[in-house]
Amino acid sequence: MVTKLIRQSTRIDRQFVMTTRKIGYARVSTVEQSLSLQISALEAAGCDRIFSDGGFSGASADRPGLSAAMNALRPCDMLFVWRLDRLGRSLVHLVALINELSAREIEFRSLTENIDTSSAGGRLVFHMMAALAEFERSLISERTRAGMEAVRSTGRHLGRPSALSDDQRSAAIAAVINDGEALASVAIRFRVHTRTIRRVVADYRAETNGR
Repeated sequence: MVTKLIRQSTRIDRQFVMTTRKIGYARVSTVEQSLSLQISALEAAGCDRIFSDGGFSGASADRPGLSAAMNALRPCDMLFVWRLDRLGRSLVHLVALINELSAREIEFRSLTENIDTSSAGGRLVFHMMAALAEFERSLISERTRAGMEAVRSTGRHLGRPSALSDDQRSAAIAAVINDGEALASVAIRFRVHTRTIRRVVADYRAETNGR
């Protein structure tokens, strides 16, 4: 009975090893740069397949090589990169990608930083990265809100410049509300899109009702 259990366990372990693959990903930002250093390191790490992107920024969301690597990965696989910034420039983006891998039961390893999510130490480093990414998102949000408040305090307009001057806005509102002129007709007269006139009128009505 014990011998039978050992054989079954060995068979399961062997099946696990057979289904675990090492998939490598390499990237350079310009076509003039060489991928050879990264590919050599990935091959030395035992990668079964290596996908690459040449002439693509780490901030680019559309990377054919990375998309192909992500599609090739399956549960129990491990994605290898030579260095973290080969996968993505942004910490937030890196964490999102590694979280996606984790959700698919795929491990991740960066050779230069020696980050391996299949180990306790690697998972600890990743959790620290995730915390830093959340902190980065909070800082960006706070800076954005502070900047918007600073602009509003000076009385300046946020967003795109208005398509209509103040006098034109008043005339358009009067034409629609007082004269009953069609939105499309007013829009043609002021050479703007119909939705611009609709928005101007809606803003005026909201402001009037709020008083």
